[in-house]
Amino acid sequence: MQTMFTPEQLKDPAIERSNQILRNCVHCGFCTATCPTYQILGDELDSPRGRIYLIKDMLENERVPDQKTVKHIDRCLSCLACMSTCPSGVHYMHLVDHARDYIEQKYKRPMSDRLLRWVLSRILPYPIRFRIALLGAKIGRPFARLMPDARLRAMLEMAPKIIPPVSRNDDPQTFAPKVARKKRVALMTGCAQKALNTDINDATIRLLTRLGCEVVVAEGAGCCGALTHHMGKTAESHGAAAKNIRAWAAEMDGDGLDAIVINTSGCGTTVKDYGHMFRNDPLAADAARVAGIAKDVSEVLMDLDLPTGADQQLTIAYHGACSLQHGQQIKTFPKDLLKRAGFKVVEPSDPHLCCGSAGTYNLMQPEISQQLRDRKVRSIEAKNPDIIAAGNIGCMMQIGSASGIPIVHTVELLDWATGGPRPPALDRAVAAEPQVPILR
Repeated sequence: MQTMFTPEQLKDPAIERSNQILRNCVHCGFCTATCPTYQILGDELDSPRGRIYLIKDMLENERVPDQKTVKHIDRCLSCLACMSTCPSGVHYMHLVDHARDYIEQKYKRPMSDRLLRWVLSRILPYPIRFRIALLGAKIGRPFARLMPDARLRAMLEMAPKIIPPVSRNDDPQTFAPKVARKKRVALMTGCAQKALNTDINDATIRLLTRLGCEVVVAEGAGCCGALTHHMGKTAESHGAAAKNIRAWAAEMDGDGLDAIVINTSGCGTTVKDYGHMFRNDPLAADAARVAGIAKDVSEVLMDLDLPTGADQQLTIAYHGACSLQHGQQIKTFPKDLLKRAGFKVVEPSDPHLCCGSAGTYNLMQPEISQQLRDRKVRSIEAKNPDIIAAGNIGCMMQIGSASGIPIVHTVELLDWATGGPRPPALDRAVAAEPQVPILR
């Protein structure tokens, strides 16, 4: 794609990067074949190719974003399926991230939008605040239909029925390996899942220590910054990321780390991009070091001697989170591990398509999100699985809100198969028409 940025504009590192990305695009349209919003809406402007034209025009002309441009960019899930499909290597993620930052700086949203986005940015990345909000949502759920805004109704409806107690495993500390030490790793405990489902981190710690890892929960580490980053709130997202970089760099410079283990794939995609995010920052060197050893939990487990299990007599429908299969290009590891543990693994007919979760997308774009969710649930349930497995808390919440089949994190199943407790979600009765996600 030909671009017309001036030499002065190209002095801006963000513009320079966007220019590189835009010039790689050859207009082929392969991306439209795997774009979830294009599949639902059929609008060229709701495809990566269409959004690329909108972004190019906006950035080149340094114009104030109009409502139309903002609408179509807001509808992007950042599922990154287009990056898996693109034959020209267009790094759409960095381009749309720049566009969102630009919009946040230049565009004045309606008051209701600004307020909603402010509330989400002040609640979701903070586990204590999130817990309080979830309790409030439980009280407000009976009145959801009275809410005039579909987004507010979605927030009430997505709140889980059961809020787990705080897990002290999420506090800064070190867990000794149960056998001879093979690795020393830091576990990113995240933010949302510390309020929504504490079983995931607990299972991860048990599994890793059982396989010979010393697991560190680093002092000062917290939210990865993804939630605010995808809202274009760059200062907030970089602030959260910087805390993580300092915390993990201190561990690397202390007793050392073999990996930073991440069990929420949306966080993993962001942490692995810290090197790019901080490329022009004093933290650049440490950010690159952190990004270089960040790994999804499935990557770490593939390097360990996970025991081969007996036939579990259970069929697992594996849902590949977009941030894992497209954002990190990890497509087979979780399935391979589940098979090694003794589970039969099946996939839906549309494994590449997003379930509609995508961070805050199911809260900000509920109509599109629900269509994607229902489509995904139908394709999963067509396989008649006993259990659904996923590697991302957002996907678990999304799919769990529309399917009566128990949904658990991959590590919960692997922990169970290697001597850990049975995942609590498996002990609940299968619901015919679930109203809220039940994860434990």
